[in-house]
Amino acid sequence: MLVRFFMSKLNIRQIGSAVSLKVKVVPGSSRTALAGILDDMLKVKIAAPAEKGKANAALAELLAKKLSVKKTAVRIVSGLTSSVKEIVIEGVSAEQIARLTT
Repeated sequence: MLVRFFMSKLNIRQIGSAVSLKVKVVPGSSRTALAGILDDMLKVKIAAPAEKGKANAALAELLAKKLSVKKTAVRIVSGLTSSVKEIVIEGVSAEQIARLTT
């Protein structure tokens, strides 16, 4: 079952027990942190550089920590080499994702 949520302008899709959302990543930032909403995407600053998957690993680690899930529950399904990524996170609800931005 696919359910779309537009919370705080953030486009979140609930797909069974998982959610899907787009993330704008800014690698090489001074610190790793959530940075709000950009258009319909979650904006995330990552201190790790965009090389050899370091920024992607740091993104997965940050989201897993913020949502209290295992790192393996966070998957990048598109945009591995792009700053705009589609992320699927198992075991969380759209409401939990929306609360990240408040």
